[in-house]
Amino acid sequence: MNFETILVETRGRVGLIRLNRPKALNALNQTLLTELMAALETFDADNQIGAMVIMGNEKVFAAGADIKEMATASAVDMLNSEFIPTFDRIRVIKKPIIAAVSGWALGGGSELALSCDMIIAAENAKFGQPEINIGVIPGAGGTQRLAKAVGKALAMEMVLNNRTLNAEEALHYGIVNRVVPTERCFDEALQLATEIAARAPLAVQLGKEAINQAFETSLSEGLANERRAFTLLFASHDQKEGMAAFIEKRPPEWKGQ
Repeated sequence: MNFETILVETRGRVGLIRLNRPKALNALNQTLLTELMAALETFDADNQIGAMVIMGNEKVFAAGADIKEMATASAVDMLNSEFIPTFDRIRVIKKPIIAAVSGWALGGGSELALSCDMIIAAENAKFGQPEINIGVIPGAGGTQRLAKAVGKALAMEMVLNNRTLNAEEALHYGIVNRVVPTERCFDEALQLATEIAARAPLAVQLGKEAINQAFETSLSEGLANERRAFTLLFASHDQKEGMAAFIEKRPPEWKGQ
């Protein structure tokens, strides 16, 4: 896959996507989001890939949306834009996505990280929603995912008064999985993705789906969805293989079937 604004490679069963607009601090323009989505969907359809990592560079994950691209846009322009719908498409990726966040994750960059399933944060990571400074609010899930992650009071302060969270604060409030030395951020994210990609593929995908539904449905609906997914896995080869391997005290051989 050849792209203009991202770099893509594979490491074993992990698909890697690096945001690559360094002169623009990895600002998210429509080209980058289109290419990012194409890479994610390609990896999602590839049976040889079990998980994905999105990263920037050591200084910046993504400094937000490309303001030059939208400064003169009308409401109708934004309504017809594919910018925000791209974030909705990230929600339906079946395989786990891990963000490796070093440096600034602001505005759309923070929203992109929050759209991922897990976040490994470097010690220098900073998360914020500074849209209030340019007369707008987050529009790609920032108010919703942030409030669910950190609670109403802190989300209000971040959105209405541009409060920024450092890596340790992000860990405290449950935004990130762990904080690691900056030079280890990518390796830690890759290790986590590699471990997950080695698990039973169908179970990983249905587990991700069930957890996401916990944030979008009532408890009773979520429990019913979980039960259906649990039962469905008993029709899979991997369930039979996994339980047989456990009884026989040997490593399982997953087929994703």
